[in-house]
Amino acid sequence: MFQQKMQEEEENRFCIYRNKTFNRRKIMIIFVAVLLLMVFLMGRLVYLMIFCSEYYGVRAENLHERERDIKAARGNIYDRNGVVLAENKTVCTISVIHSQIEDPEKVIAVLTKELGMSEETVRKRVEKVSSIERIKTNVEKETGDAIRSYELAGVKIDEDYKRYYPYNELASKVIGFTGGDNQGIIGIEVKYDEYLEGINGKILTLTDARGVEIKNAGERRSEPVEGDDLYLSLDYNIQMYAAQAAVKVREEKQADSVSILVMNPQNGEILAMVNEPEFNLNEPFALNTENDTELSEEEKQDALNKMWRNQCINDTYEPGSTFKIITASAALEEGKVSLSDQFNCPGYKIVEDRRIRCHKVGGHGAEDFTHGIMNSCNPVFIEIGLRIGSDRFCDYFEQFGLLSRTNIDLPGEASTIMHKRENIGQVELATMSFGQSFQITPIQLATTVSSIINGGNRVTPHLGVETKNAEGEVTHTFVYGQKEHIVSEETSTTMRYLLEKVVSEGSGKNAALEGFSIGGKTATSQTLPRSEKRYISSFLGFAPADDPQVLALIIINNPQGVYYGGTIAAPVCRDLFSNILPYLGIEQALVTEDAEIQENP
Repeated sequence: MFQQKMQEEEENRFCIYRNKTFNRRKIMIIFVAVLLLMVFLMGRLVYLMIFCSEYYGVRAENLHERERDIKAARGNIYDRNGVVLAENKTVCTISVIHSQIEDPEKVIAVLTKELGMSEETVRKRVEKVSSIERIKTNVEKETGDAIRSYELAGVKIDEDYKRYYPYNELASKVIGFTGGDNQGIIGIEVKYDEYLEGINGKILTLTDARGVEIKNAGERRSEPVEGDDLYLSLDYNIQMYAAQAAVKVREEKQADSVSILVMNPQNGEILAMVNEPEFNLNEPFALNTENDTELSEEEKQDALNKMWRNQCINDTYEPGSTFKIITASAALEEGKVSLSDQFNCPGYKIVEDRRIRCHKVGGHGAEDFTHGIMNSCNPVFIEIGLRIGSDRFCDYFEQFGLLSRTNIDLPGEASTIMHKRENIGQVELATMSFGQSFQITPIQLATTVSSIINGGNRVTPHLGVETKNAEGEVTHTFVYGQKEHIVSEETSTTMRYLLEKVVSEGSGKNAALEGFSIGGKTATSQTLPRSEKRYISSFLGFAPADDPQVLALIIINNPQGVYYGGTIAAPVCRDLFSNILPYLGIEQALVTEDAEIQENP
C-alpha cells in the first residue's frame, strides 16, 4: 500500500516536471518567433524609411496633387518648298472641379451660354462628383477667354491645340486629318504620327484631403515637347495646277471622279496626288455630297469612308491600253518582237473561240510594231502577248513588281487582282496583253512605267522626305529602296522612243505641247459589269521624252458623252504640262524656221 502510494506520488512529480518543461519550451518558441518578427519589422521599416523614401514621398505627394494634361503641339507638315500644309491652332479645353465650385447655378448658366451646349448636358457634367470633369474640348480661344473673364471658382480653362489646314481641300486624301486627341486618322497624318506627335506636359496643383486646391500653394508644370515637323515631296503649286485641271474636266464631262498623279520617275517622289472630289480637312466629318440628311448612322459612316478613300492607292481598276507599255517592254526583253515586225489588223483577232475587236472597227490593215503601238492596236498586242506565252508573261509581272505592293508611304494600299498562273489560258492572255481582265492601282501603274522609262530601276513612290525639330535641325531622313535592272537600258531607250512617237504622231497627239518632247499612252477601259457601259478614260504622259523628269497619270471615271482617253484625258495632261514643265525648269526646245518648213512643207 505504501509502495503504491509512493509510486503514484513519483508519477505526479514526473508529470508536473514534464508539463513545466513543455511550457518552458513553448514560451521559448513564442519568444523567438516574436523576436524574429520584430527584427523583420524593424528591417522592413529601415528599408522603407531609407531606401524607398523617395518613391513613397512622390506617391504621398500625388495623393495631394491634381493632374491636368498640357497637350503638345503637333509638328507642322510642309511641302517641298516650305509651304505649310498642316499647322496648329490654339484652342481651349474647359473643365470643372466639383469640390471647388462655389455657385453651381452660375457656372451652369455661363457655360451653357458661352459654349452653346444644352443646359441638361452642362448640368450633368457640372454636378458629377469627380476630381475633374471635362466639359468641352477644341473651344475657340476667344470663347475660352470670355469664360475666363467671369472668374468662376472651380472652372478651369487650359490652352490646347487643334489641327488646322490652311488650304481646306487641297490634297485632303493625301494629308489626312487628326481626331479629337490630336492623333492621325488617315493619310500622312496617321502614317507619320510617331514623328508628328509630341510629348504631353502636365500641370500639378496641391489639394487638401477633400480635393480642394490649396490657395497660394502654387503649381508644378511639366512642359510639353513639340512634335517634329514633316517635309513632303509634294509641291503646293503642282498640286494646285493638278487640282484645277481635275475640277475642270470633271465638271465638263460630268464624271464621277477624276484622279491625277504626278511624280518624278527617277526617284519616286510624288509631286501631286489629286482625287476629285476632295473634302474639307477642317470639317472631315461633313459629307461632300448635297443630300446627306436622310442617311442613317451606318449609311453616313459608309459614305464618309468612301469620301476619305484615296483612289490612287486604295482602289484598283483595269488599266486598259496604258498597260501596253508593260506588254511591249516584256516582248522587247524576251526578244519576241522588233520595231520592224509586220502585223495585219482587220479590226479583230480570233483567239480560240473568241473574236476580240480592235477599237478601230475597220482595222488598221498592214502595220509594223512601231505603228501598232502608235495606233494602240489591240490585235498587234494580242499577237505579241501570245508570242510571250502565259508563263513568261507571269514571270514579267513578277519581275516588274506588279504582283507586290509599291510600299508607298500611305496607308491602305491595295494589291493587284490577277488570274492565278494555272488559270491563264489563251483568251485570258490575249485580254491581259492590252490591259483587261485584271486590276491594278494607279500608283502601281505609274511606278512600273516610271521604272521602265528611267533606265530600268524600280523606284519606291513616296511623299515623306525628312523631319526637323523646333530648332530646324534634321532629325530623320527617309530612305527608299530601289530594284535595279527590271528592264535593260536598251529596252528603256526603245520604249521612250516609241512612246514619244505615240504623242507626236499617234493616238496621243492631243497631249503634244509645242517645244516639248513628250511621251505617253492613251487608254479607254470599261468597268464591270460591261453591260452598264461605264468607261474609264486615262492618259499616262512623261517629259522630256529622252530624259523623263516628270510623269503624270490622268484617270477620268465614267465621263459622259465622248469617253476616249486620247480625246478627253490627253488634253488634260497637255494643259497640266504647259504649267508645270516651265515651273520645273524644263526648257522649251527652240523651233527653227527650217524645222517648221520641214514639218509643214
